[in-house]
Amino acid sequence: MKQMNTFIQVADSGSFSKAAEKLFISPTAVIKQMNLLESTVGVPLLYRTNHGIQLSDAGTSFYKDAKEILYYTEAAILRARKTVQDNTHIIRVGSSLLNPCKVLLDIWNEKRVHYPQFKIKIVPFEDEADALDETYLNLGKHFDILVAPKVIANWRGPFQVLKLGEYRFSFAVSIRHHLAQKKALSLTDLHGEQLIIVKRGTSGLIDSIRDFIMEQHPEIQIIEGPQHYSIDIFNRCEQGNEVLLTLDAWDSIHPSLLTIPSDLNFASPYGLLYPTKPSSAVFEFIEILKAAKFEAFNFRKT
Repeated sequence: MKQMNTFIQVADSGSFSKAAEKLFISPTAVIKQMNLLESTVGVPLLYRTNHGIQLSDAGTSFYKDAKEILYYTEAAILRARKTVQDNTHIIRVGSSLLNPCKVLLDIWNEKRVHYPQFKIKIVPFEDEADALDETYLNLGKHFDILVAPKVIANWRGPFQVLKLGEYRFSFAVSIRHHLAQKKALSLTDLHGEQLIIVKRGTSGLIDSIRDFIMEQHPEIQIIEGPQHYSIDIFNRCEQGNEVLLTLDAWDSIHPSLLTIPSDLNFASPYGLLYPTKPSSAVFEFIEILKAAKFEAFNFRKT
């Protein structure tokens, strides 16, 4: 196809050098392509004369067919590209500091080459406590899916959930805190400390952690935090001398906080939240992710 296009330029220009200028290549490259084309066809297509390049009878016939071939080839390419564009599905993924979408993108990046019709659009939103409930209730309006831990509204609402994995519970402290040098924190390390935990009733899982600490480690003073964490609670932890119950997924939220692994034998599932009645594109996207999860599970089992 490249040689055919060069041949047409030579025929229209009547000169190797003029064709080379239009094609932004050297005259030598043009001549090499024409020699190769004539060798492939098996007959002379061009005559070199003192007045420039002229077509042979075979070249005149080939020129007409080549023009038609290139026309239909370009039309076929345009139709193929338009088909892909018409079938492109934009999946809007909500993302915030406390609901990062990186774990989803890591999974999808291993699959996306097989599904070029899907494009990911990241839609940021704020972790404001008074707006979060409405955010989850309106899935499908501003974005199609988001990644959230189960501590978010206990995963109750008009949406479906695809579990992707688990986050580990950790403790966050200011870099100035006397426990900041620890590589890991046990509950005994927190004796005499103030520990911030989300408001009771927010999550059954976290209520179990609270009850366990109160029963087994009464030396730890429990401070009731808000129902939903926001950047404000991380600022409070950094500025004060309190310890914050957090998740390992939130280890980079505040540059002056250290998220330290704990000995808590609890983990929070995390997964995709998506509408109860998703669009056909979102449904197909979710089904691909379900298959990817199953493949990963089988790989780990073998």
